[in-house]
Amino acid sequence: MTDIQGQLSHKPARRRHHWRRDLVELAALFTAVAVADGLSNVVAHGPDGPFLLVASAVALIATAVFHIWWARRNSHAPPFPDTGGTSDTDATAADGEGDSTPRETALWRMRTTVRDAPGSLAALCTVLAERRVDILTLQTHPLADGTVDEFLLRTPAELSAADLSRAVAAAGGADTWTERADAHDLVDAPTRVLGLATRTALDAAELPLALRQLLGRCTIHSLPAVSLTGRATGETAPVEGVLESTVMRLRDPSGGAITIERPHLPFTPTEFARARALVELDARLGPRVPRGEDVLTLPEGNEITVRRAAPSDLEAAKALHERCSDRTLGLRYHGPVADADRYLGHLLSPRYGRTLAVQTASGRLVALGHLLWDGDETEVALLVEDSWQRRGIGSELLRRLVELAVEARCDSVYAVTQSSNTGMVAAMRGLGLPLDYQIEEGTLVVTARLAKSARVSSTTRRG
Repeated sequence: MTDIQGQLSHKPARRRHHWRRDLVELAALFTAVAVADGLSNVVAHGPDGPFLLVASAVALIATAVFHIWWARRNSHAPPFPDTGGTSDTDATAADGEGDSTPRETALWRMRTTVRDAPGSLAALCTVLAERRVDILTLQTHPLADGTVDEFLLRTPAELSAADLSRAVAAAGGADTWTERADAHDLVDAPTRVLGLATRTALDAAELPLALRQLLGRCTIHSLPAVSLTGRATGETAPVEGVLESTVMRLRDPSGGAITIERPHLPFTPTEFARARALVELDARLGPRVPRGEDVLTLPEGNEITVRRAAPSDLEAAKALHERCSDRTLGLRYHGPVADADRYLGHLLSPRYGRTLAVQTASGRLVALGHLLWDGDETEVALLVEDSWQRRGIGSELLRRLVELAVEARCDSVYAVTQSSNTGMVAAMRGLGLPLDYQIEEGTLVVTARLAKSARVSSTTRRG
């Protein structure tokens, strides 16, 4: 739109036709005819006719050359409007527009609180426009004593988070929070919420991930109502949930409570309502695990099937425990072997992560792989029946679990084992990812970094 207006503003204006110009041109025409007639008589009847003819030709050529030079030096196009001594090209260059080199930009998520008064948002947008900040999306979260405005911004790369916060504070914004955004944030809020609801409807294990993507960086804990020993934990929440600034508690459909914490940014009532709606959707749909399985052929020719495990696999998993040696169970659960069966209900629940099962052609369960949501971290764990070890099953399970973690946008996964568990250590090395090793009280923790986080956050609070 700006370019079109610029082209229209520089369009030559139409000249006004004047009668005096016509009179001058007519007089010049009669004079030229009279002079031509006189010259023709002199050339035809005078003794110096040829000389005069050559001189006239030379004068005509000189006049034509002078006219061309004068026309080029003094254009008859109307002058451009006065811009105070600055040409349009110079002004464009000064604004950074018209440069063929694209400017570097950055995406930011920004949240600030403004007074619930006419003109508050307009003042904020004006300040952003003065700094050449493009507002991509805007959401409003009404509060009792104001409004929280959440923006997705495209800013010049040289504009820092501190500069942005100072500008917003000058326009009346308070409690300003900024965080670097990425391409995933370009999806508008209604579309994102619908997508998260669809994923939750298809897979119960998606609920914690959907809540995390809905609310941003937060820590989610699913606290069961009954402990592994069968005792009541006392963890519960009202049906309508509880919102307390940076903590919200929701009733878990499978029993217990879901606690969500975000210390760096208080939750708004709008976010609380969205989170509660997702949890209610999960409760109405009940337990569900997506169908689908892959048939693989081992090097010796045996076929195995890899699929998602469900709570209905509990008895088959207990039978797997009975066929495993005490050493294998000890390396997996790091505790008394007799308590191994108690963990299965937790591990097979989609509320706490995703579990992959490996079964033979006869339907016998021979291996389990777990991807567990541990607050804001992610743990991987493997259990392979002794007679099926060292056939590549563990490596295949681990590779698939890491793919699930990448899909869930996890930054890393960790495995807790012992240094004597050479199979697990080799499987982690086989991922080809950067690994960190840490020994804690004789236990080895191997962390695989899936991707370097490009999200740089900055929180600035102003009263």
